[in-house]
Amino acid sequence: MTGKNLSYLKRVSEVFLSFFMLGFTSFGGPAAHLGYFNQTFIKRKQWASEAQYAQWIALSQIVPGPGSSQVGFALGYHRAGLLGAIAAFVAFTLPSFVVMVLLAQFGHHWQGHVWFDSVVHALKLLAVVVVADACVSMWRSFCQSKTMAGVTVASAAFVILSPFGFASLAVLLMSVCFGVITRHSAGPTVTEPLPKVRFAWFFLGVALVIFVVSFLLSSGITGLFADFYRAGALVFGGGHVVLPMLATFVPASESDLLLGYAAAQAVPGPMFTMASFLGASATPAGANAWLWAGMATLAVFSSGLLLMLSAQGAWQRLSCHVLFRSAVASLNAAVVGILLAALYHPIGTSSLLSVWDVVIVGLGFIWLVYKRPSIFVLILVFVLVGLARSL
Repeated sequence: MTGKNLSYLKRVSEVFLSFFMLGFTSFGGPAAHLGYFNQTFIKRKQWASEAQYAQWIALSQIVPGPGSSQVGFALGYHRAGLLGAIAAFVAFTLPSFVVMVLLAQFGHHWQGHVWFDSVVHALKLLAVVVVADACVSMWRSFCQSKTMAGVTVASAAFVILSPFGFASLAVLLMSVCFGVITRHSAGPTVTEPLPKVRFAWFFLGVALVIFVVSFLLSSGITGLFADFYRAGALVFGGGHVVLPMLATFVPASESDLLLGYAAAQAVPGPMFTMASFLGASATPAGANAWLWAGMATLAVFSSGLLLMLSAQGAWQRLSCHVLFRSAVASLNAAVVGILLAALYHPIGTSSLLSVWDVVIVGLGFIWLVYKRPSIFVLILVFVLVGLARSL
């Protein structure tokens, strides 16, 4: 094996191990995952720039699918090609997949234990710290003018106050229109190109063909794959929107849907692993629950990941146009607003339940901003805080 091949395999293994560790510890939902990715891969490992990262977030909001997993998939592709993208997806998803299947098989033996609930709550507080840090960092990068700061504030307000579920998508579309109309000047850091994706049209074609064929499959494990693929292909706006889509396309009981949704919020990793729980729960007598859960998980994720690659290719070709760069500048500012809105709700509203929670988050934020500890040191400290509070 040549030195070049060894170097490539080393990058792939680095991608896998980095995402695998985050898959064990990334509590807090999609927006929190983006904060963890920003802290680990942009600031510490410097695998990509803030400008590239913001564009991946924007793309993940525009195309259907699991937002944070799509960004992780793009990061893995940028670092180590297609194998790196697959490694990032498998590694980040695997821990929560295993936990969700075990929950489906053996029930909730941990629920109700004070120490477990306290640790989970402490990790939710850590998610507030990490997302707040990501918001500050991205504000500095993309809100340097009053116009872009205004776009960010308006976007956050719209998402927070909007009564409908597609607010994030609407904000991004409006920000694009605003950028095209105003032709706001975009600096080079905002328009930094994304890596080229080979066979982008092929990936788009595969995603569309599977979607069409899914309507022809109705029974057995292939029918299960078809149901979950259609649900994943029509989820705009990230993980929380997967519940109504699964309720529409997947023949599961209401109790299983709600139980799977609650479990997906309690475990680390992507919320789309709710499909793992439902796939295991739907396993016929005598069949392998892990196989059925694996098929459901692959199905619900695959459309969004394929579309992320094909959309990234189109994004790259458009980046040379002035109007497009202006739209990207406005889009990046809107992404910051969406993250600010997510910091408020659901992350902040579900985590900050007392004055002590606010104090812990404040101290953690100051520590992160001024000392820049490793994300794993942060996780260890917050776990210890949770255990101490349980006593």
